[in-house]
Amino acid sequence: PVLQIYGTSMTPTLSEGNIVLSLKTTQFESGDVIAFYYNNKILVKRVIAHPGEWVDIDEDGSVYVNNVELDEPYIDGKAFGDCNITLPYQVPESRLFVMGDHRNVSVDSRSSTIGCVAEEQIVGKIVFRVWPLTQFGYVN
Repeated sequence: PVLQIYGTSMTPTLSEGNIVLSLKTTQFESGDVIAFYYNNKILVKRVIAHPGEWVDIDEDGSVYVNNVELDEPYIDGKAFGDCNITLPYQVPESRLFVMGDHRNVSVDSRSSTIGCVAEEQIVGKIVFRVWPLTQFGYVN
């Protein structure tokens, strides 16, 4: 599917108005950017952890998966953000823990409102930006 980005939860990786291509797949790696259905909308976030893995976030916003701090070159700044889950948190079976790149504005798996993403909600992996032309290329 071709998708247009709305909002700022994925800046600086993706900006409002970007048009991206997604690839239908069931294989996701940590760090992949995915699109998924939530309340008749499509949200775009980054995969942080897989089923059975433990996620922890310290007060500074550093993210740990299975007690190993993530190297996150795609974020501009760390933030604890909107988090009302009990940490450390174990990702449930058949679900993915996702977070936006703009941590202080993103509502994502840190909030029980969104929670972890079920496989059947996933539209696909965001692989390519086609607009604006000045940013044409693969999405990392």
